[in-house]
Amino acid sequence: MITSIPLTADDETRKAEAMRLKAIYQDRKRHDPSLTQDKIADMCEWAGQSVVSQYLNGRIPLNIGALIKFSNVLDFSLDEVSPRLAAFAEMPRLRHSQGSSQSSRSTDWEMHQIEVWDDETPLGPDEVELPFFKEVELSAGNGSQVRLETNGRKLRFGKRTLKRKSIDPASAGCAPVTGNSMEPVLPDGSTVGVDTANTVVQDGKMYAIDHDGQLRVKLLYRLPGSGLRLRSYNTEEHPDERYDGDYVQQHIRIIGKVFWYSVML
Repeated sequence: MITSIPLTADDETRKAEAMRLKAIYQDRKRHDPSLTQDKIADMCEWAGQSVVSQYLNGRIPLNIGALIKFSNVLDFSLDEVSPRLAAFAEMPRLRHSQGSSQSSRSTDWEMHQIEVWDDETPLGPDEVELPFFKEVELSAGNGSQVRLETNGRKLRFGKRTLKRKSIDPASAGCAPVTGNSMEPVLPDGSTVGVDTANTVVQDGKMYAIDHDGQLRVKLLYRLPGSGLRLRSYNTEEHPDERYDGDYVQQHIRIIGKVFWYSVML
């Protein structure tokens, strides 16, 4: 039998969970005065102390990802704070670390911090959404080009994660990887994060490019005369491509440097 487990909380449940979490925090702080909210935010990789405060006071509803992070830092069982989320965490689709017990103690979850959300879930104060690039056909037979989907799908990132990489969210987007040219590192269907503020080619680094309207992800190398060499990981099926400066100027636009990638196996 499949049991329905609510991932959203009503006001009463949210307040009760926040009160239990705050009580645990206050107890831990009595034993360790150095355990400030700033320190917790840093350990959880959140934007700052205000995020922790909002969770502790119930202004942000707890989700399973935040609860697991708190449990790692404050050392408590998930069901001590939220039986609702603990029950969901015990479902088979969330795997324990290999060799762990069935307990929901924090040590069981250190390798599998999973954030559960959908399109209706509001952004947390430490999150931003990055849009995807797509190939767009131009009117009047003028070919195509790669543009951001301003009203399309988006992928969530933590603000602190981007800040550590010096990525401005306003100058970043995501791109799908299609085909087998970048295997085995980037299989077909992978997603990459692209920093559009970084278009200066560093030899051997990965970039997203607009090649005559085709979205491509390649390793780039500079050639004399402003030319480029495009390299794939799968060099047996996709040998290097070399283009002189005139061709690059007319046909290749560097969208940005890849700073992150996710692989779906």
